[in-house]
Amino acid sequence: MVSRFNYKNKQWRVWVANASFKSMKSSFIIQSWRRLLKSLFPIVILISFVTVLLVDSFTPAIAQIPRQEIRGVWMTTNDFDTLKNRDKVQDAVSQLRRMNFNTIYPVVWNSGYVMYPSALAQRAGIQPFVYKGSDGHDILADLITQAHRKGLLVIPWFEFGFMAPPTSELAMNYPDWFTQKRDGSQTSNSAAGEVMWLNPFHPKVQQFITNLVLETVTQYDADGIQFDDHMSLPHEFGYDQYTVALYTKETKNAPPKNPQDAVWVKWRADKITAFMVQLNQAVKQRRPQAIFSVSPNYYDFAYKFHLQDWLGWMRQNIVDELIVQIYRPDLKSFVANISRAEIQEAQQTIPTGVGIMTGLRNNPVPMQQIKSQVRAAQERGLGVTFFYYESLWNDALESLSERQAGFENLFPSPALRARVE
Repeated sequence: MVSRFNYKNKQWRVWVANASFKSMKSSFIIQSWRRLLKSLFPIVILISFVTVLLVDSFTPAIAQIPRQEIRGVWMTTNDFDTLKNRDKVQDAVSQLRRMNFNTIYPVVWNSGYVMYPSALAQRAGIQPFVYKGSDGHDILADLITQAHRKGLLVIPWFEFGFMAPPTSELAMNYPDWFTQKRDGSQTSNSAAGEVMWLNPFHPKVQQFITNLVLETVTQYDADGIQFDDHMSLPHEFGYDQYTVALYTKETKNAPPKNPQDAVWVKWRADKITAFMVQLNQAVKQRRPQAIFSVSPNYYDFAYKFHLQDWLGWMRQNIVDELIVQIYRPDLKSFVANISRAEIQEAQQTIPTGVGIMTGLRNNPVPMQQIKSQVRAAQERGLGVTFFYYESLWNDALESLSERQAGFENLFPSPALRARVE
């Protein structure tokens, strides 16, 4: 009994001693850590501050990560010799795919006429002819079929928007659909020559454009629809009888004599925006996955001079893709325009690119200029779309082989865009 007690008592003392030592050890460790952390606290604060600065400075780079990088080309009426021939279309699509392009924007609305068989246009009496292929085929359907086989998207392009020549059947058959300037004149000069402007505030005009767009996205297996800088109205217009009455009714004032009056500009821009919202909803109801693409001029010009508040459209989430036309031969001016805040804002949410001029029939663009602009866009995480297909290779300053080699080097690796059925 005594021996066992002494043994247990000894064990108890050892346990107590060990416990005391562990307690002292833990206390010592905790105090040591506290002293260490206290000495490191200024360094931790400094590291945190530097980290915040670095993360903040990297924010633009994060915003510039491409979302489905756009590598596109517009196909205009100047490209009709290619579009009407099945073999040429096949060669064109194969070549674009080989050079790692991913999107084609074919014109479907130009000069008051559609570029496809349209029952709507025929009923309206504005299509005395139909653009057909060399063997009588539907050129838009053929292009879409061949492009999809190669994995390219096709987004039909409503090039003329609210614009139409005064000699078109549209202008002659529906004169009350068109707006005018304060002095009563109805035309303006554009890159397409003398044109008139459909009244974007008139219900019949809105319905007509909406029906054409819906016809296109319903009749064809297209990947979306695109509207450019002509889905707008020059600021001098809007003094027609219908618009004056509407403005007077809503504001209790007559339209200002100054066409650039801020309130008058905003009222008309907001009306166009409201129509674009309705148009987007109509397209999405018909084809929910259709890409609603816009290709305007840079924002300050678009809003002030063409009442086109595309930044507002984007912020209302009706724009799925943005391509800003930056046709500047001077690299410094080009870079300044593609670096604008509104483009950086767009990059954070949707695929964003810039329109680059590759030449006109009477004004070829050197390959070096094209290369430098593409590189500048790529460095900022922007896609590109070229205006227009034929000028990629033809009517150029360089030989055909030099020109094609130049474009092959622009996109060394594929960047296919996923189709959403």
